[in-house]
Amino acid sequence: MPRRWNASSIVVLTLLAIGILYGIGQHLTSFLIPIIVLGVIFLLYKYPPNTWGTRVRVRQQPYVRQTRTTPRQKPKSRRAPFRVIDGGKDDDDLPKYH
Repeated sequence: MPRRWNASSIVVLTLLAIGILYGIGQHLTSFLIPIIVLGVIFLLYKYPPNTWGTRVRVRQQPYVRQTRTTPRQKPKSRRAPFRVIDGGKDDDDLPKYH
């Protein structure tokens, strides 16, 4: 919401509110059907059908403290074999195209 309301935004919001109230009063079903459809879509999104038949039970695992007898060793990194590829650059001082 803007901090300051100018005259044009007040007029637009007032006309919008009047139009919505007038539309609801004249054609209740035209507003009711989209609201119901959007509500059903929201409910299906919130509670999908694949979770309807199952109850989710959360089993608590007993607390087991894990201790390490030997410290972990870092795996040795494998050195990549680098090779120098001889280039085919000519040692001419003259440019190819002149």
